[in-house]
Amino acid sequence: MTTSLSAEATSTRPPTRQDRPPGRDRFAHPGRAVWPWLLPLGLLLALVLVYPVVEIVRLSFTDASLVSGEPYRFTLDTYRSLARGTDFQQTLGITFVFVLFSTVFQLLIGFAAALLVHGAERRGLRGTVVTRAVVMAAWAIPGVVIGVIWGLLYQETGSGILNHGLSLLGFSGQAPFLSDPDLALTSVIVANVWRGTAFSMILCYAGLKTIPDDVYEAARIDGARAHQILGRITVPLMLPILTTTLVLVVVETFNTFDMVLALTGGGPGTATQVLALGVYDELFNQLNLGRGAAMAVVLMALNVVMIALYLRLVERQEGVA
Repeated sequence: MTTSLSAEATSTRPPTRQDRPPGRDRFAHPGRAVWPWLLPLGLLLALVLVYPVVEIVRLSFTDASLVSGEPYRFTLDTYRSLARGTDFQQTLGITFVFVLFSTVFQLLIGFAAALLVHGAERRGLRGTVVTRAVVMAAWAIPGVVIGVIWGLLYQETGSGILNHGLSLLGFSGQAPFLSDPDLALTSVIVANVWRGTAFSMILCYAGLKTIPDDVYEAARIDGARAHQILGRITVPLMLPILTTTLVLVVVETFNTFDMVLALTGGGPGTATQVLALGVYDELFNQLNLGRGAAMAVVLMALNVVMIALYLRLVERQEGVA
């Protein structure tokens, strides 16, 4: 009787370390064996991400140039020239105007388009799938291709699509979309808004799909109107998604390079030379490695600040929740 009870107790108790097979012991603490699997990924990240960043920061404190052919020296004159140079200040001003208007209109138009598509889908209207597919296609087009397309639209001849449309409306002459310094920046912003609205619409549409239909039904039963539902239900519930979209759009717009290069090349003059394009021009056209690296560090610092502000805002929202 005693033997059977002890056997039963042994069979029902949880296995101890001594009961486990020797070959299975290394799985008891999997964290001890993780580093061999993470080592290749860590080396790859260090090679393609960490090393270039460190090298750019190092070059930014030098006067390296491929034009002079002389050995470079470490100095702070590169950053002093950026702080005192009117060309860099003008580039920053153009960049902030470009980012401000692009971000505002991308977010507003993208949110409005997401509301329309979501509302049409909830009413059972046809064409919503095609609309989403077209938006996805517009978002997937490379920036260089978008620059070429809008260059054809802005062509300042009688064969230009937009100028031809203006002539049909009774306007005479050819609008200098890309040759006028004041109008060129507006034209680039319009092209970038068209490009980025698709991304904003996709994120906002995904956020709208997370709001339960019961919330809208309860609001309608209580007699809420459309603008009240939008201001008191949709926007508050969409605030985390809108915040994420805002940060992503700002960071992407700050780094816009390919579309502007294909559309205007930064011209006329430097009227549309945003910061990312200025880095490219300084490094690969002017061959000033030190100054170009310093401009790249400034651009990277702006991105880090935006991401830090976003993380801070997310922490506050989680604390309130």
